[in-house]
Amino acid sequence: MRGLKLIERFKSTQVHALNQPDTTVVNSTGSSSPACKLSNHRVKFIGSKLKSNKVCSVSASKTLFPFGLPRTDLLEPPIEPHFQPIQLVETLAALYRRFETCSESEKSLICVEKYSILSSLGDPKFLRRCLRAARQHAFDVHSKVVLSAWLRYERREDELDGVSPMDCSRFILECPMAALVSGYDPNSIYDHCKCYQECTKFTDAQISKRNKCLTLEEDSDISFFVGNEEINCVRFKIAALSSPFKTMLYGSFMESKSYKIDFSQNCISVEGMKAVELYSRTRRVDLFSPEIVLELLSFANRFCCEEMKTSCDIHLASFVSCIEDALVLIEYGLEERANFLVASCLHVLLRELPSSLYNPKVMKIFCSFEARERLESAGHASFFLYYFLSQVTMEENLVSNATVMLLERLRECATEKWQKALALHQLGCVLLERKEYRNAQCCFEAATEAGHVYSLAGMARSRYKQGQQFPAYKLMSSLISQYKAVGWMYQERSLYNVGKDKIADLNTATELDPALPFPYKYRAVSKAEEKQTRAAISEIDRIIGFKLAPDCLELRAWFFIAIEDYGSALRDIRALLTLEPNYRMFNEQVSGDNLIELLSHKHKVQQGSQADCWMQLYERWSSVDDIGSLAVIHQMLVNDPGKSVLRFRQSLLLLRLNCQKAAMRCLRLARNLSSSEHEKLIYEGWILCDTGHREEALARAEKSILIQRSFEAFFLKAYTLADSSMDPKSYSYVIQLLEEALRCPSDGLRKGQALNNLGSIYVDCGKLDQAANCYLNALEIKHTRAHQGLARVYFLRNQQKSAYDEMSKLIEKAHNSTSSYEKRSEYCDREMAKNDLNMATELDPLRTYPYKYRAALLMDDQKETEAVEELSKAIAFKPDLQMLHLRAAFYESRGDLNSALCDCEAALCLEPNHIDTLDLYNRARDRAIHPQEM
Repeated sequence: MRGLKLIERFKSTQVHALNQPDTTVVNSTGSSSPACKLSNHRVKFIGSKLKSNKVCSVSASKTLFPFGLPRTDLLEPPIEPHFQPIQLVETLAALYRRFETCSESEKSLICVEKYSILSSLGDPKFLRRCLRAARQHAFDVHSKVVLSAWLRYERREDELDGVSPMDCSRFILECPMAALVSGYDPNSIYDHCKCYQECTKFTDAQISKRNKCLTLEEDSDISFFVGNEEINCVRFKIAALSSPFKTMLYGSFMESKSYKIDFSQNCISVEGMKAVELYSRTRRVDLFSPEIVLELLSFANRFCCEEMKTSCDIHLASFVSCIEDALVLIEYGLEERANFLVASCLHVLLRELPSSLYNPKVMKIFCSFEARERLESAGHASFFLYYFLSQVTMEENLVSNATVMLLERLRECATEKWQKALALHQLGCVLLERKEYRNAQCCFEAATEAGHVYSLAGMARSRYKQGQQFPAYKLMSSLISQYKAVGWMYQERSLYNVGKDKIADLNTATELDPALPFPYKYRAVSKAEEKQTRAAISEIDRIIGFKLAPDCLELRAWFFIAIEDYGSALRDIRALLTLEPNYRMFNEQVSGDNLIELLSHKHKVQQGSQADCWMQLYERWSSVDDIGSLAVIHQMLVNDPGKSVLRFRQSLLLLRLNCQKAAMRCLRLARNLSSSEHEKLIYEGWILCDTGHREEALARAEKSILIQRSFEAFFLKAYTLADSSMDPKSYSYVIQLLEEALRCPSDGLRKGQALNNLGSIYVDCGKLDQAANCYLNALEIKHTRAHQGLARVYFLRNQQKSAYDEMSKLIEKAHNSTSSYEKRSEYCDREMAKNDLNMATELDPLRTYPYKYRAALLMDDQKETEAVEELSKAIAFKPDLQMLHLRAAFYESRGDLNSALCDCEAALCLEPNHIDTLDLYNRARDRAIHPQEM
């Protein structure tokens, strides 16, 4: 059994669908990517080795920790299931050059390759841009179908209840019908599709036309017999259907001299043969039922009637509208090799993801080796298809058999080195999670041979799991000495190190890549083991301050429970459940709701009335305590789950915390829970605005205003207009809209925001007195962020000291003051600015402005090397467009044109239309080509 090759293990024709999800709970959206499934490993506890998955009765527990305490020896970071180049900037630059010089037919694949690389950054905007570009440059119908379905899947959280996956988005980019149209027109995908126009109705005139076709007769000169039935035909019309018919009826065969031909043995019914005769005269298949068209399709294949086959293929494709249709018709399509029919069926199955994964019949079409061969014979097995499918299954169930089988199919479809490396690496990650360590090691080794250096971390982990700790340590040490240091290298080696060396590796990992969560978690649990719980909380606070993750909130909640600070623990658990409503704590043994109940009742934590909660929300919102505000709203929703305005407030906070998917889920829930049409229109407008459809958002706002003049409708309209590129004439209209909003009833939280926005518009118009009044009015109702706007007014009045003091007030009041330090740096001298920006970087190392400022100061001091190093430090873990552009400019000023070009190309790979970078790139390229002219 051990001698079987890995590939053979998943060629079985027995296919298992994913386990049916629990339909009684809300689908979470806080972190659904395969990376999040791995990286948000639950905190492991001493008791986590228990095999039982049953939920213990928490209320009967004698202790708060029925599953033990967190332990450092049970913590480990994930092996990320992404293609992670060792030199990301150089890889992006190379991709840009390839894209600019390749043929049109290759561009779509390069865009998908870029998608695979940028997945490691976790920015959904980059990923969606890659998929849109891939769809834009797709040549064949199959690629269009897969990529349009993939785009729809990526934005599934934006869709409203009652919207079918097959509904048109009004644009060619994602239109189901447009994907089935052959041809290449990259400039048209952002146009409105034909579905947007009024659909042609099946009128009486068409019925009349059909009857006319049926009664239209020509002089028949040949008859075909099917059984006892005689079908009169026109010889030259039948002969024109295909070469075989022409040869039979006009060649040297005996049928050429016959007037009666027996067709009883040719597997066609009487109705089918009548349809053949009618088609020969009309060249139409829309006159027949689907069953007859299927018969015509089979007939066309047997007698090489290509035009008839294409007509039947396209017509049958239009009948596929649901999974049941697709499952039936795809079998006919595969058997008859009907490309459009198979494509249409695939489109339905793919656009129903992830729900279609739980249908065994659907999985049978994709998973097995034989299934892939059948799809391939019809031209519908591709790397695109299996890459998409495998990503979805990894999100739904990382360790399922279906996931493994689809990744095997992905590997079989891989033709380029990066494709093979990606498929093997992801398969290795899945097998590692399934505890199949030897097979995982083989996959990681093969991925490394294909050029994926990051897979060496998977090799080391697989060895470590097999008891080979020292070989794993040697492998990672060799990697560190061979390549430029990256944070994940030291993080991985720390697993195989001990004592102070382990902590030193973790500290180095944080220094190189402060966004890695594992080092913070390990150091925190280590401090807790040493009875330094307060220090443990401070350690985990470092990452929660700039990267909100459920597992980090869970760990901090445990620390608060340990020191009997149950109120803070409840806050973190409620915030956690806002991000992931179905989150289970203590190694997935206890639901968050059960733990809240335990803490609330056993330790008599006062929950307060709804009115008390509103007061708490007002206080925490005013102190810029976003996590605390989320917790209060979560508590309010327990008391009043149908309150749409609370869901809307959740979405605002989540957007501020950079939790886009969870924010869209809450906004969609707000819309679905709305009790009035005007309120529903407002939330739909915000969804459209946040997804870039500003015209549609404005239309929703205007329609809502016509129904009822409300604060939120006017505010939505003003915000949407201000968010667009505004000319000076538009300022007065936006001001008018915000003033109308302020006249409508609302609470202080929202009015404070409106006053703040109004003040910002006045500043842009140069009306500083009006702006100051707005900010002061906002501060009167405790909108703390107005301090920042008021500081700007003081600065523009040349009152720099007052501006600095105003920002200092904000820093004192705000729970999260990172951006305040950054902003205050603009209102003080150089040394004080550096101190503020250093503090901003300490609080949030992912903010890019401090790095750029410090680098600019170093350039001013003629310290060019240090300036480049300052930017390089941040680019290593966050390849930001602006930082790449600035570093390219530094390189150009030093005369290092090759490095400047490389950074420009990497930046343009992220944002191809960035004007400043394009100008810099063209200038540096001209200098490189014509150095003597410079």
